Amino acid sequence: MPMSRRAFTLPELLVVIAIVGVLLALTIPAVQRARAAADQTVCKHRLRELGVALAMYHTERGRLPPGCSGEQTPTPHLSWHARLLPYLGRLELWQQTQAAFAQEKFFVKEPPHQVAGQVIAEFICPSDPRLNQAAEFDSVAGGKMRRAFTSYLGASGLDQNARDGMLFLDSMTRLADAQDGLSQTLLVGERPPSAILNLGWWYGGWGMAKTGAGEMILGVREINTFPPDHPYGGQYPPGPYEFKPGKLDDQQAQFHYWSLHLGGGHFLFADQSVRFLRYSAASILPALATRDGREPVTLPD
Repeated sequence: MPMSRRAFTLPELLVVIAIVGVLLALTIPAVQRARAAADQTVCKHRLRELGVALAMYHTERGRLPPGCSGEQTPTPHLSWHARLLPYLGRLELWQQTQAAFAQEKFFVKEPPHQVAGQVIAEFICPSDPRLNQAAEFDSVAGGKMRRAFTSYLGASGLDQNARDGMLFLDSMTRLADAQDGLSQTLLVGERPPSAILNLGWWYGGWGMAKTGAGEMILGVREINTFPPDHPYGGQYPPGPYEFKPGKLDDQQAQFHYWSLHLGGGHFLFADQSVRFLRYSAASILPALATRDGREPVTLPD
């Protein structure tokens, strides 16, 4: 006779469900921690790549690229990121950029500025899922435009007006200008694009007061210079803002350095080193962001 198969009783089923729940509760956080650690490693590596590209640019030109090009230049409002394209293995995109500005100087017009919609892996932190594709906007020049983003903003100094850092509007700084020492001077730091994605375009942009501030460069004590009625952030306090945690849905977080990594963010120094600074280091960032303040700084371990 066939053997009878006993079904699970309700108590046994509840025990199995409880065990599975416990295993999931233990496994999911471990997976999340592993993913976060992997993202942090990739982010650090990408900043190192930018450091190497900046050094190559400096070797070839005798100076660092301007943080943002001014209105009276052949490439108005072009970012330092774009100028690194040849040193990141993307010479063709740089040639397309040059051709676009030769044809049309207003960076929002498409065509010819389609390069602005190219996602460049070296410019984004993998922890931010928004940045894996370009976003479409209504262009002030008419029609539509696509824009890709960056998680890494050049350190302009204290704020957009001081211009006492290494990368700012029309900057022409040399590594030798870092009188505080290359290992004591910031070049680039993390800040995810703003909540409504109006700031953080890698190709070029006005930023605040057409200085590029908040777009591709940022001060460590940045101020809000949007007019009071400006939809991008005029309703927020003037600042200054400092390095502290932020949220992707908080538009006010566009005014300060922060990252999606737990407890702090990565910063690229002028000696090409990348360090993870905790938010408790906010008090020493002004000394690190200025190129020749001669302030003694002890970096945290």
